[in-house]
Amino acid sequence: MVRPLSWLGIIRMGLVQTGLGAIVVLTTSTLNRVMVVELALPAMLPGALVAIHYALQVFRPAWGHGSDRGSRRTPWIIGGMAVLALGGFLAAVATAWMTVQPLFGTALAIVAFCLIGGGVGAAGTSLLVLLAKRTDEKRRAAAATIVWVMMIAGFIVTTAIAGQLLDPFSPQRLIAVSGGVSLIAMVLTFAGVWGVEGRAAVAAPAAAPKGSFRKAFLEVWHEPQARRFAIFVFVSMLAYSAQDLILEPFAGAVFGFTPGETTKLSSVQHGGTLIGMAMVPIIGALFPKTRGNLQIWTIGGCIASAIALLGLSSAAIVGPSWPLRSTVFMLGVTNGAYAVAAIGSMMELVGAGGEHREGVRMGLWGAAQAIAFGIGGFIGTLASDLARLILGAPALSYAAVFAAEAGLFVVSAAMAVWVHRAQNRRDVDLTNAAVAGG
Repeated sequence: MVRPLSWLGIIRMGLVQTGLGAIVVLTTSTLNRVMVVELALPAMLPGALVAIHYALQVFRPAWGHGSDRGSRRTPWIIGGMAVLALGGFLAAVATAWMTVQPLFGTALAIVAFCLIGGGVGAAGTSLLVLLAKRTDEKRRAAAATIVWVMMIAGFIVTTAIAGQLLDPFSPQRLIAVSGGVSLIAMVLTFAGVWGVEGRAAVAAPAAAPKGSFRKAFLEVWHEPQARRFAIFVFVSMLAYSAQDLILEPFAGAVFGFTPGETTKLSSVQHGGTLIGMAMVPIIGALFPKTRGNLQIWTIGGCIASAIALLGLSSAAIVGPSWPLRSTVFMLGVTNGAYAVAAIGSMMELVGAGGEHREGVRMGLWGAAQAIAFGIGGFIGTLASDLARLILGAPALSYAAVFAAEAGLFVVSAAMAVWVHRAQNRRDVDLTNAAVAGG
């Protein structure tokens, strides 16, 4: 019998997510801002590049199915991180190349973001599958929270340190910082996964389901809970991600922030996210009756995030006198509370339904998140460009986009009610069946 992961093993797995987050945050935040502000390129360019890397992650369910059928996931994790690290470094090289050869730089950037998408999908899905299958059922929600918090910690540390190292900005500094981050991420990956599976994974009998990926995917899709949760993940992550690629350009264009200052602003947001995620278990410990009430936390987090986005919309109109850092911090806190509740629901539902389909379910929800992030990022940047053409002023265009994102979060709150009602009906049906059988 395979022993479940210890708390130390879970924390070590979190190191992989820390490295993953460190690479991703540079490509989606810092490189995006450099292209838009320093290089004066259309915001749609980084939006399209990030959309490419998310589009490749539609293969997450297939990777999850492969993890279900196999007994070793460590090669998937290490291989995926190696591809991601290479892609992150090449993305920085491509951005620097755009300063002298925009066409060739853009072509290299497309290749780099394809590598980033494949690396994130392969490593991230296999990591979550390993957590789902090797973590004791009672520890799954806590394990997911620990790993996610460590990823946010990677965001915070990377953006804070990179913000210091990038000023005064130069393309050479950008390449050096990116290369250093990729190297550190690989060291964390090896430290995180080395010996975690061990011989137990090899000796364990293959409990993988038979049949094709198509059959496995259709089985999971026809599970009402899995399907509804995937739709909720898509809608809520669409709201979550639409501001991601325009926040730093917004701070630079409207508030006059430097590249280092906008990178530090991202650190403020991620710090708030970390606090928001920590609030849920802390309040759960202080008030046991609220523990596990994921519906309240999910709905409340969505509504609070909408309020924070309306604050950013107001900031765009009011201008430099608005407390931008406080508003961004509030957005991070509210996003964090929503995210940890969604993760808790994910880990509760991953083992529901048919046996040995954890990887396909996790892949389905990961694909829904990736598609939402890709569409959300591109729509956010496209809406920003279109609003600027229509409204004329950058401030008004950003205000309109942030207000629209707030509306999406309100829709997400309604979706959360829909998901949890289905879960409650399932629990009632199981209880009635148990009573009838007794």
